[in-house]
Amino acid sequence: MKSMPQSQQPSESSKRAVSLTPHRLSLANIARSVSVIPKEFLNSPQYNCEPLSAALDCTLTLKVEIANPIRSFKGRGASFFVSEFQRSGDARAIVCASAGNWGQAMAYACRQAQLPIVIYASHDANPLKLARMQALGAQVNLVRGDFDSAKDAAKAYAKSINGRMVEDGFETAISEGHGTIGMELFSANDNFDTVLVPLGNGAMLNGMARWIKSVSPTTQIIGVCAEGADAMAESWRRQELIVRASADSIADGIAVRVPILEAVQDMHGLVDEVLIVSDQQIISAMQLVAEHAGYLLEPSGAVGVAAVAAHREQFAGKRLATVLCGGSLSANQYAQYVA
Repeated sequence: MKSMPQSQQPSESSKRAVSLTPHRLSLANIARSVSVIPKEFLNSPQYNCEPLSAALDCTLTLKVEIANPIRSFKGRGASFFVSEFQRSGDARAIVCASAGNWGQAMAYACRQAQLPIVIYASHDANPLKLARMQALGAQVNLVRGDFDSAKDAAKAYAKSINGRMVEDGFETAISEGHGTIGMELFSANDNFDTVLVPLGNGAMLNGMARWIKSVSPTTQIIGVCAEGADAMAESWRRQELIVRASADSIADGIAVRVPILEAVQDMHGLVDEVLIVSDQQIISAMQLVAEHAGYLLEPSGAVGVAAVAAHREQFAGKRLATVLCGGSLSANQYAQYVA
């Protein structure tokens, strides 16, 4: 294994071998989750975007996961998790950490279930997302540092109150709820050569891949990471947990520097490749989608399109699908990246 710069070396405690265990995610649970996920998150639009396909020399189906109350796909997994939590009889207080979209999803699901929730987030998180978490009824505690620092603070708080720490990417119900995206994508008997999915902590990628590989084993599943936040990509490639000293990308929704071991394990046998895109490629993709499809995406929501554009020769003439997974674009981001 090639050596990494000292600042990127994983600690001995975090550099654990990734064992190749059986899949944690249940196909039956993915199918069952449809009955409890609110209708506003289900059956999102999907279609071949002809202008974008022509621009990228492929047939590109967009799965549009931004036309819902929280502007992201995460309401699916959050709703199924909260339903399973209540079904189990667990009465502990719910705590989580979020870069923004996950917090909105959990706040929305907990409000519907009439459950209180405490969310930890970074001071530097998207202000639009922070405001929406609070508007949805969550108690939001801000901490210095990045998303993983907020997660550490959330875990400590949950332990101090004997609360239920809900970690996106670790909980199987979350990934299973997100698996319904893959179910819908293939429900019209569409055949795709490749499906490209944004890769942050792996919850959406693993849930979708679990279902897709069961119904279309030959479809290639590709995760897409941001160049400045490649910890999940490297962990998957090396089959050991790689922790980065920092995560530096405009795609805050997928800027993970401390991967979840179980999520990396879940990728085995499901994910065929992980591609890396730069911030400039992400910005170009945001502009491309705005021009040809009319959607304003946050950076993490555009990385699938960015990967297609960056690897045109690899995907030329192919039948592709990707998820436009987030649309919480702040005014500053709009002015800086799109306008």
